[in-house]
Amino acid sequence: MRIETAARQLSIQDFVSELRKFPDSAFGPTEPILNFLQHTSVAPDTLAPYLNWDGQHYTRNLIDKTTLYELVAICWEVGQVSSVHNHRDQNCWMAVPIGRLQVENYHVISQKLDQGISQLKTADTVEMNPAHPCAVDPLEPVHRVLNPRQFDQRAVSLHVYSRPFDTCVVYSPERGTCGEIKLHYTTEYGKPGH
Repeated sequence: MRIETAARQLSIQDFVSELRKFPDSAFGPTEPILNFLQHTSVAPDTLAPYLNWDGQHYTRNLIDKTTLYELVAICWEVGQVSSVHNHRDQNCWMAVPIGRLQVENYHVISQKLDQGISQLKTADTVEMNPAHPCAVDPLEPVHRVLNPRQFDQRAVSLHVYSRPFDTCVVYSPERGTCGEIKLHYTTEYGKPGH
């Protein structure tokens, strides 16, 4: 039997204050932050300053950044999908205060980044929604996020990345290729990014 726990809802400012209380050790294993996300949600209306939409591509909006983590709100129009990517050996936790999203996880069979080739196999797909946050598996971190057309609604995901990073590896499972890209913010702290 599955037990649903009622999440306490905080403003984004209080959520950040709580996140900043976690010690360095909480960002190594995935359980402490995932437990926090399972029991703490963000009041959607408090996210307004960080929500920025683009019909062509999802947007990455920086909310908070320390030496331990960065907190990014990603805004997804219906049908938008990320590339298949990794997180540079950093942990990632995702919560969805608005809408729902799918995460497709992949198993890396082989990768030669210097040659730009890789072979992936689909592992599983999980749904994230306000009641179900998730953590990226550190042992199998390659995934993509989708806002499927059949969900028929905008979505916002909050991503907590342990140790900020500004590049990642993207993959094309269909072409068997991979390569490094630089990451950018659409907005930083509610203002247009660089």
